[in-house]
Amino acid sequence: QVQLVESGGGLVQAGGSLRLSCAASGRTFSSYLMHWFRQAPGKEREFVAGITWSGDVARYADSVKGRFTISKDNAKNTVYLQMNSLKPEDTAVYYCTSGPTWSSRSQSYASWGQGTQVTVSS
Repeated sequence: QVQLVESGGGLVQAGGSLRLSCAASGRTFSSYLMHWFRQAPGKEREFVAGITWSGDVARYADSVKGRFTISKDNAKNTVYLQMNSLKPEDTAVYYCTSGPTWSSRSQSYASWGQGTQVTVSS
């Protein structure tokens, strides 16, 4: 089983930036994709961005396209989420996960980190 540890969250003003990190260990598979999801209070966990293990293909939710960038450092088994031009509606707990598909349904994934809180003030 893969272990995932997120970090980098915090409180930032609207328009600011944060970079989240997710360190993977344990049974990591080179064929697996890495994804970021987020969950705001009272809402379902939603897909934010995903990337192939090789880092050559990335996908984004429409709500973050052009503002967020996902990347990987395979030497460190770490995936990053650079978040720019943050908005109050980006406020959520951000989670990373890993799996063999591009599914945007959180139910498709078994392994999750503990999450990191991102709060964007207006």
